[in-house]
Amino acid sequence: MSSSALRPPLPEWAPHEAVWIGFPSDPALWLGDLEAAEQEVGAFAQAIHAGGRAEKVWLVAAHEGAAASARKLAPFAEVIVEPFGDIWLRDTGPIILGSGSGRRAQGFGFNGWGGKYDLDGDQDVGERLAKRASLPFAKAGWILEGGAIEGDGSGTVLTTEQCLLNPNRNTLTREQTEERLLDDLGFERVIWFGSGLMNDHTDGHIDNLARFVAPGRVAIPTAAKDDPNAAVYKDAARRLGDAHLDIVTLPSPGRVTDEDGDIIPASYMNFYIGNAAVVVPQYGAAMDQAAVDVVQALFPERVAIGLRADHILTGGGSFHCISQQVPA
Repeated sequence: MSSSALRPPLPEWAPHEAVWIGFPSDPALWLGDLEAAEQEVGAFAQAIHAGGRAEKVWLVAAHEGAAASARKLAPFAEVIVEPFGDIWLRDTGPIILGSGSGRRAQGFGFNGWGGKYDLDGDQDVGERLAKRASLPFAKAGWILEGGAIEGDGSGTVLTTEQCLLNPNRNTLTREQTEERLLDDLGFERVIWFGSGLMNDHTDGHIDNLARFVAPGRVAIPTAAKDDPNAAVYKDAARRLGDAHLDIVTLPSPGRVTDEDGDIIPASYMNFYIGNAAVVVPQYGAAMDQAAVDVVQALFPERVAIGLRADHILTGGGSFHCISQQVPA
């Protein structure tokens, strides 16, 4: 298909048929957080289901043991058993292009976020999920994770230099990368941010930093006191201003650390926009409810729901990272 005929992916707020959600399945990866992470994923699935508007929940478990837990926590969901390494289906699942009978699944190469986590099943789970959904599948010849890009359906895409120009993914120039984004996903305008959040092992995925909330309108965090990412947020605002995009701000949870005192990439920006609900991760931080209130104002026709995601975050991400929508 020529780039001129290719339309970009629909924005996340367009109607969905369903959402794939990865279900924690490997005790060796999750250790003492496994059961709590399962509970958080189950609550996320419930929030999407309870919102209604006919969005199916497809929970993806790596084996039958995990599937049994998924069915118990989310009896309303369709549980799909497909082997994978970990739950981050935003990155390993396919990106669905088109709508209705014209839908197809676009896959990309995956190398464990630059060789950090080489887990069996992650390289082809997207193709297997597409096949189960009876969606035609094609795989592009370069590495790209879904969490590294954010579009509004108009042809504009947000991304970071830290990730897409990282030699641990591809050896492409900025111009070559932009050409691939046009040819494979229909994006005509690329807004380049610098770096993502501190200690983000994805090398700066955009879905922790900036999210479209309407065509041409981008939400970014505003720094809390002692925020380790204050300079990142300031740079993001400057770049969006230069691009003449409308900017709105969400609070930041600020400095969030693990048990060892290391800073972790907690972000309210990792929300998921469902047909009827927007689910916002919560961390027990002072600005948790304020972030939900802002999201509610941004999506008045949906219900904003704040849910704890502390244990999912121990794996490196949150609700947006573990999900991939299928347009209606």
